[in-house]
Amino acid sequence: MEPISEATIRASFVNCSKGEASRIKLPADFREAPWADLDFFGWIDPSAPQRAAIVVPGPDPIAILLRRAERGGGSGSAARSSMCQVCLTDHSAGGVSLFTAPLAGAAGRNGNSVGEYLCSDLACSLYLRGKRQPRMRLVRFEETLTLPEKIDRALLKLTAFTTRITAA
Repeated sequence: MEPISEATIRASFVNCSKGEASRIKLPADFREAPWADLDFFGWIDPSAPQRAAIVVPGPDPIAILLRRAERGGGSGSAARSSMCQVCLTDHSAGGVSLFTAPLAGAAGRNGNSVGEYLCSDLACSLYLRGKRQPRMRLVRFEETLTLPEKIDRALLKLTAFTTRITAA
């Protein structure tokens, strides 16, 4: 992914008002992000940990406002291990969160949203490349796909999620 400016990010939001887009805080180290290793830019708002955003690059980047579900204290096996639905990284408890996004347009203003289970830190690209490892995972499932194939699959899944948000 090529570096992207703050102004471009804020102008790219498709599922929130301009006011909401202006209020989300970018990470302090945003300019030093590992752009060459990112397939999309995702972050948790440092001032509001339940608020997050992702930016999908392209000729016309698409930014999506997300809300991270509060973590429950469940005792089932799902609370111990979960898989991100974009990069398919298996995480121990807390490594995957449900992120919901209001739909674009009138449907979103009426309260309609969609959700997806994603890496809690939105670092899918770094997990795919082995530059970040899930915490406390003793067993790592190996795939036969090449890195470019894994990236294509992740981008296809992310594009499907953004399409569900913008198709309203």
